[in-house]
Amino acid sequence: MKCVLVATEGAEVLFYWTDKEFEDSLQLKFGRSENDEEPALSSVSLPLSQLPALEDRLSTLLAPVIISSMTMLEKLSDTYTCFSTENDNYLYVLHMFGECLFIAINGDHTEREGDLRRKLCVLKYLVEVHFGLVTVDGQLIRKELRPPDLERRCQVWGHFQSLLSTVGRLQEQEQCFAVEAVERLIHPQLCELCIEALERHVIQAVNSSPERAGEEALHAFLLVHTKLLAFYSSHGASSLRPADLLALILLAQDLYPSESAVEAYEDQPSSQRHRSSQNIPVQQPWSQSSMHTARGSSAETETDSFSLLEEYFTPAPSPGEGSSGSTVWLEGGTPPSDVAQISVAEDTLQTLIAHSPAVSGPRRIFLDATLKDSYCPLVPHTLYCLPLWPGISMVLLTKNASAPLALVLYQLLDLFSLLEKKLKEGQETGAALRSHPLVADLRQRMDKFVKSRGGQEIQSTWLEFKTKAFSRSEPGSSCELLQVCRKVKQQLCAIYRFSFLSTAPDRGGPHLPQHLQDQAQRLMREKLADWKDFLLVKSQRNVTMTSYLEDFPGLVHFIYVDRTTGQMVAPSLSISEKTSSELGKGPLAAFVKTKVWSLIQQARRYLQKGYTTLLFREGDFYCSYFLWFENETGHKLQIVEVPVLSDDSAPIGMLGGDYYRKLLRYYSKSHPAEAIKCYELLALHLSVIPTDVVVQQAGDLARRLWEASRIPLL
Repeated sequence: MKCVLVATEGAEVLFYWTDKEFEDSLQLKFGRSENDEEPALSSVSLPLSQLPALEDRLSTLLAPVIISSMTMLEKLSDTYTCFSTENDNYLYVLHMFGECLFIAINGDHTEREGDLRRKLCVLKYLVEVHFGLVTVDGQLIRKELRPPDLERRCQVWGHFQSLLSTVGRLQEQEQCFAVEAVERLIHPQLCELCIEALERHVIQAVNSSPERAGEEALHAFLLVHTKLLAFYSSHGASSLRPADLLALILLAQDLYPSESAVEAYEDQPSSQRHRSSQNIPVQQPWSQSSMHTARGSSAETETDSFSLLEEYFTPAPSPGEGSSGSTVWLEGGTPPSDVAQISVAEDTLQTLIAHSPAVSGPRRIFLDATLKDSYCPLVPHTLYCLPLWPGISMVLLTKNASAPLALVLYQLLDLFSLLEKKLKEGQETGAALRSHPLVADLRQRMDKFVKSRGGQEIQSTWLEFKTKAFSRSEPGSSCELLQVCRKVKQQLCAIYRFSFLSTAPDRGGPHLPQHLQDQAQRLMREKLADWKDFLLVKSQRNVTMTSYLEDFPGLVHFIYVDRTTGQMVAPSLSISEKTSSELGKGPLAAFVKTKVWSLIQQARRYLQKGYTTLLFREGDFYCSYFLWFENETGHKLQIVEVPVLSDDSAPIGMLGGDYYRKLLRYYSKSHPAEAIKCYELLALHLSVIPTDVVVQQAGDLARRLWEASRIPLL
């Protein structure tokens, strides 16, 4: 019983997603059920042919909520963000993003307020990734989310419905999405081999080709299911935010989902999983995914940077011949021929489909980057997701020569937004406004832009603004300036939309020719042909608990996260009946998984209230959580009180607001001369272990993982 809706203040539906149960409940409310001949809730049932479309039913159902929320916002400058219906049958969460109202509903008690708010914030982030700075203008984003053309609208809605379903599946199945961090497939020799192949056969091959249509390859990486195998960036590429990389992995999984994972997810009861709406008759075979900017070449790692070579962890491999994939192979880099090594996960390989999926077309996405030494959010990139085999794919990210225009438009929009804020606050007009440094900078930049690129419409609007803002005889009022300021912003967003969305690859815009894509795909297949089966096994048994049990008796599971780089390390945790793990198949692994997921949720709730350490007993287990800070040398810093967040704040994580990046900035204020790093450790112990030993083991475990990642300690 789940629903997500995006609407305007007039209750026009811009997007919706429902599961089958919620859809059935709407049919009962508005007419006769599809499978029931008896009248439903109303005394007069309508034939299915006369039932309003699901979109109209949602609008009718939620119109009172939308209108009342908007009225309160208009009259009181405040509104409700969460409420439940009578008898707690349904829980509603509302969030206003710009001029669009996002609503999430749950009617089966499987999601709390925080879960629904996270879903809305992730959806908003995905909309930004797909439409860039067009989201700044309410009118233009409406045209993108609800195109006039019905076929195009079905494609857009179908894509975002699929993404929401994929997010829900991955958050319930994968540890990396549960904690929102990137998990690397740990095998140093193979990683080095792949990085070299990505450099020579992908990045350099594309950038040296005269047929690349003006595209410049920036980043390329390999995925095995949701785990990152190797990542390479060109020398001129800017760093990639961990949140953006995780979003790219999400998009790749949406395009090429792991067959066994989908089957395991669909085996769950319908009340425990998401299902995309069946009312949009659009097939999305193997859609498309996204990628992003990578590591810098310097030894310094900034808060927002993603530095593979310096920051990836390499925990000790599992000992013995019975190791399930963590054993480091001998020189030469060739996989073992011993059948027994491969057969340990034969059941895993049998769950894969036999053929390679079709390649999806390139797609325009928008990611944060640094252009001309200036930070710029939502820079246009072109995404190519090239499947190598089922479960293994390569992602390539390029940009074209028009990317610097995005920086110019962002800087202008940012200046106009600051000016708009000052005008709303009733600050200076007339002479005070003309002499303000911000306005002088804005005038200089805008004059230069209009002269070089502006069309007739933007020229006349800018002239109108200058007349009202800088006139000494008849200066405009704050209200008049606000109106024309918004008009200029809308036209800047329209230029952004025309330059980057109207010329997107899926709309006929420039992109890499197909033969270059095929060549990169073929060469990577040749390089990894001997490793394919090993990689599929390794992805299921990336890190094992075997090597930790002797030194940490009573430890059942742990998740270690470097929040500076957005990477995590955790023992594999498989719950599928078709794949085996250290915990066996089925109930035992599912029981441990339930405990781990519960600990993640509990830790988030307490961190939101300002607690950085948590230790409690739950049945036969001790659950612990620690968050701490270090300087660049690995010395642990004194903890400070972290901000207490309100219930309606952005959720803790990376996809819904990048909480940890903001937390690092907050802590850095008290240590301005040091590079600060942030870490988390979640651990599950048997309750027979004394609490002081649990705490001691947590410290020792963190230290061991530090050493494995070659981080110096004091």
